[in-house]
Amino acid sequence: MCHVVNRLLLGLGVNPAVCEVDEEKEEAVLHELSVTNGGGVQFPAVFVGGKLFGGLDRVMSTHITGELVPILKEAGALWL
Repeated sequence: MCHVVNRLLLGLGVNPAVCEVDEEKEEAVLHELSVTNGGGVQFPAVFVGGKLFGGLDRVMSTHITGELVPILKEAGALWL
């Protein structure tokens, strides 16, 4: 699913920074992200403007409704 989010963002003209997590460290990283961001974090964890935006479901739903591009523009990640 990380590949799907990455391809979507690249297709929109965003050059996302990607941090890959080793499988053996995945649980610890998810725990730390959950503690830092209020729980419920799963991979892919997408950050926009330095804040947790959500996972695949949130990215796809905001893209389908047309809300993703304005959010990316506001965060300075997209300059169309």
